[in-house]
Amino acid sequence: MMSKESKDLLDSLLNLADQENSSQLSLTSIKHLLLDLFLAGIDTASSTIEWAMAELLHNPEKLTKAQTELRQLLGKGRLVQESDINKLPYLQAVMKETLRLHPPTPFLLPHKAETEVEISSYVVPKAAQILVNVWAMGRDSSVWQNPTSFMPERFLESEIDVKGRDFELIPFGAGRRICPGLPLAQRMVHLKLASLLCTFDWKLANDMKPEDMDMTEKFGLTLHKSEPLLAIPIKSESLSTCVDWGDF
Repeated sequence: MMSKESKDLLDSLLNLADQENSSQLSLTSIKHLLLDLFLAGIDTASSTIEWAMAELLHNPEKLTKAQTELRQLLGKGRLVQESDINKLPYLQAVMKETLRLHPPTPFLLPHKAETEVEISSYVVPKAAQILVNVWAMGRDSSVWQNPTSFMPERFLESEIDVKGRDFELIPFGAGRRICPGLPLAQRMVHLKLASLLCTFDWKLANDMKPEDMDMTEKFGLTLHKSEPLLAIPIKSESLSTCVDWGDF
């Protein structure tokens, strides 16, 4: 019998499965659930980081701002820590702007109407499948100024967040069906991007100019770049490694 005082997700699921006649969870269903969580988290996180790096390389002045903020906070030789993220407002703004322009799941996950409901004079019938187009919401000119431009500064003086309370920006959904991986994504995506930016300087491969980058999108369950980002991190003039996000 598992301890009833255990706190993490796996222990809670095992506790439910261990209760006789009180749960429909089986060990097989738990395995499939955890597999879905891992696969969803890996693909969406890598796509979001690729888009953030692509937008920063496409807008070199934004890249400089983000790196300057990081290096002023960290100094020389210190690695970025999770506790540093709250002290990096521009980095947080970069991630919000990335999620606004390039939400990892552009239509969220499908929802189903449990009852017939009227919303803004539209009748949604019972059992209808609902797809929420957060990609279009992030580019709505009635909500966002210069909606197709990458402008992290728009979030520096704004209280808008991605946690489901501000419906202008809901890349993780909202309400009871909000993405369960949001807390982990908030920590890990910021930390990974910060590590890339503070450790290396960056340039585009093949002497490409920022204005020549292909920034078109390939739609699917997850939003990817049509052409994977190819960039070169530079530690020093004598050491450089080519990183292809297509194989990330």
